[in-house]
Amino acid sequence: MNSHDGKLLVRGFIEQAINNRDLDAAGGYVAEDVVEQVPFPGQGPGLAGLKDVLRGLFVTFPDMQWTVEEQIAEADKVLTRFVWTGTHKAEFFGVPASGRAVSVWGMVIDRLENGRIEETRILMDMFGLMRQIGA
Repeated sequence: MNSHDGKLLVRGFIEQAINNRDLDAAGGYVAEDVVEQVPFPGQGPGLAGLKDVLRGLFVTFPDMQWTVEEQIAEADKVLTRFVWTGTHKAEFFGVPASGRAVSVWGMVIDRLENGRIEETRILMDMFGLMRQIGA
């Protein structure tokens, strides 16, 4: 898979699974045994664990939308810099729904293998997110 195709694969996952809320499509982009190097608190293993985290985020931020700001690809890795926006509509790590709009930046490094995301490492501005919801 060349670097252009790798970027398209990651963008496809963001568009289909996250922005279009089609978690059934996630398996077309992410390996069943994907390894999350920086798991979300309480995240289970593999694709099932990733889907659970996303389901929870869709409840908490029902209008969540991700925008790809920049991508860099080399060999089997793609770095994607993103911003996501949403409205805080349910409890999140002990902070009750605030109704506040949030904008959160982050980066994810995905390692691709056999046309799927096999390993992922995400860095998100959790401090900024928590501050925006009033923590």
